[in-house]
Amino acid sequence: MSTTTSPTLPLFPLPSGVFFPEMVVTVAAESDQARELLARRSTGEELVAVPQRDGVYSTIGVVVRIEQRGKLPGGVDGVVLRALRRVRIGRGEVDDDGTLRVSVSELSAPEPSAEVRALAVKYRAVAEQLLEAIGARRFAAELDIDDPGALADTIGWWPDLSDERRLELFETVDVTARLTLALEWAQEALAEARVASDIAEEVNGDLGRTQREVILRRQLAAIRKELGESDDGEDELAEYRRRIDEGELPEPVAAAAVKELDRLERMGEQSMEAGWVRTWLDTVFEVPWNTRTDDLLDLDVARVQLDADHAGLDRVKERIIEFLAVRTLRTERQVDAGESSGHRKGSGTILALVGPPGVGKTSLGQSVADTLGRRFVRMSLGGIRDEAEIRGHRRTYVGARPGRIARAMVDAGSMNPVVLLDEIDKVGADWRGDPSAALLEVLDPAQNATFRDHYLETELDLSEVVFIATANTLDSIPAPLLDRMEIVPIEGYTEDEKVAIALDHLLPGLFERNGVHDDEVVVPPEVVRTVVADYTREAGVRRLEQRLDRLVRRAISAMVQDPARQQVVITHDDLRPALGSTSLREDPAERTVVPGVATGLAVTGAGGDVLFVEAAALDPGSEAGLTLTGQLGEVMKESGQIALSYLRANRSDLGISDDVDLDRRFHVHFPAGAIPKDGPSAGITMTTALVSVLSNRRMRPDVAMTGEVTLQGRVLPIGGVKEKVLAAHRAGITEVILPRGNGQDIDEIPEHVREAVTIHLVDDVPAVLDLAFL
Repeated sequence: MSTTTSPTLPLFPLPSGVFFPEMVVTVAAESDQARELLARRSTGEELVAVPQRDGVYSTIGVVVRIEQRGKLPGGVDGVVLRALRRVRIGRGEVDDDGTLRVSVSELSAPEPSAEVRALAVKYRAVAEQLLEAIGARRFAAELDIDDPGALADTIGWWPDLSDERRLELFETVDVTARLTLALEWAQEALAEARVASDIAEEVNGDLGRTQREVILRRQLAAIRKELGESDDGEDELAEYRRRIDEGELPEPVAAAAVKELDRLERMGEQSMEAGWVRTWLDTVFEVPWNTRTDDLLDLDVARVQLDADHAGLDRVKERIIEFLAVRTLRTERQVDAGESSGHRKGSGTILALVGPPGVGKTSLGQSVADTLGRRFVRMSLGGIRDEAEIRGHRRTYVGARPGRIARAMVDAGSMNPVVLLDEIDKVGADWRGDPSAALLEVLDPAQNATFRDHYLETELDLSEVVFIATANTLDSIPAPLLDRMEIVPIEGYTEDEKVAIALDHLLPGLFERNGVHDDEVVVPPEVVRTVVADYTREAGVRRLEQRLDRLVRRAISAMVQDPARQQVVITHDDLRPALGSTSLREDPAERTVVPGVATGLAVTGAGGDVLFVEAAALDPGSEAGLTLTGQLGEVMKESGQIALSYLRANRSDLGISDDVDLDRRFHVHFPAGAIPKDGPSAGITMTTALVSVLSNRRMRPDVAMTGEVTLQGRVLPIGGVKEKVLAAHRAGITEVILPRGNGQDIDEIPEHVREAVTIHLVDDVPAVLDLAFL
């Protein structure tokens, strides 16, 4: 397209929008610049309107002529402009009156080629189809334009075209490119219009079918009435009323059901709300309001059952026996007094089994249910973040349903089951609510007799339910929820208990799972003990089960490959090929060969563990202070500061030479830095490590310690004594230093562990150091 230069014209800026040639547009002079410009212009005078992109003027404008001036509604000055032709914008200059004038170059199009004419014909056909698809066929005459460039500009009139595309079309000077853009956008708009038309036809068809079905059903109901035949809907309502009259529902629930039945009878069969009411009634009748199982109150049988299901766990078993004893006594007193055997409000039991993974917390719930003779329901709470999962959804929501508590009653088929709330410490909270807050009422024996589910909208009596919650740690459980539960800690198993569990429970289950008999695959007890000691390092038995399963599968594979082999006896020689290398265990004797390393004990989410503390004294003259590393919590950092302050205040009593400079930087590191650590129980371990590096004395490799230290050097009691001593025993440590305040916790340690490990009770740091160093 060629250009010819013409005189300069006043510039009329377009903040938004685009004028195409042949457009007639009414423009309001809203800005001071526009009012001043138009005030100096007369009717018939030409301007050049230039659009803007992100505040920058386009290089292409359109010459417009002022057709008419006047006032617009609201008293705003306005003009009617007629767009004449595209021009290219050149240099600008400001007149004496402040008007910005720009030079313009006229754009003249060459004679249309055959390609351009073919594009114009194709675009006109698509545009006519688009007008017909949207019901605007009467505007098809506007497409009778011979000039291909002007024909391409007609897509700019399309109301759904974005301002960005309009500006792109306006700035496209080449006619072939402009026609190509117009054709592409017209085809896109035609496809969208056809899809919208198909959807509208489908919706209208569905509405027509629905209306037709309603009319036919009404006619069918009238015909049945004339013939004296019964209606299924009436039979359904009658069945609901019969079940209410027979007392299947408690009185308050029955009253609510009758109210909903009356509403259902008044509304039409095709009403959407009728379906919601029917679903609510069906759910209400599914709840076993009046069904309860009788408890097995024979304490001797219960104790035998608990011992058969789980090895160890004496504290949990004793708590269950206590519960049964209370139930037995209360039942006998009610019978003697001639009272009904009904339950008492607030008598529910909520236990929280807290311990590391793999110790049998989840399976213990089923065992408790079997012992009590109650039905069992397991609810996994891990990852739940919606409060409606507990309390249910409001009936006004589409797809509403009862909460998990109400559904547990339905699944159990009784109002007094054992409900296991698994992984209660994994419950989360977000914008949908806090499920742990909804559990406050569920797990409160004084309130859960009147628990109200949002969907049922009636009181649900949970006072006879035995709730058993499981958790790995207590840190993430909110304090109000924790206060409502009776905490029953479950420590890790000893080596002997693991061997007994493997022989009595794990191996029989693995034989059954893999389809073999116990006389076909033999795993001797001594092999099991080796697997426990060398191939697992855990508080529970989950990894032990995996290792034994691998041994059983390997034995089965040998039998299948050699049909003549009737029995496989697993020996110690089979362990390395099947299980690989033994579990890596850090030997305290290897870690404490140099001064500055102390052996401590800790409790993690996986049970007790041995914790090594390394201390280093930087060069004298370095900035005084303490650096602590190993992903430590605030409490553990404070323990490190206390230990260092105690050393500086009592150096002479701790055997630290006066020649040693304490006014420098010390570095205390806890290996396994990827694992978070916190708590005060590493206080004496850090103190011992610092004294070791300052006095150049090595710690005894057979000693481990735990305890909180004070600024006066006192050793305060800590928690998790049993788990820590068991971890020391597994690591081969023979002497453990504990605070004297933990002396009463020693009785919880298994007897064979107490015989193998010497426990020293101390009051202060000097007593610790006397036992710790070589």
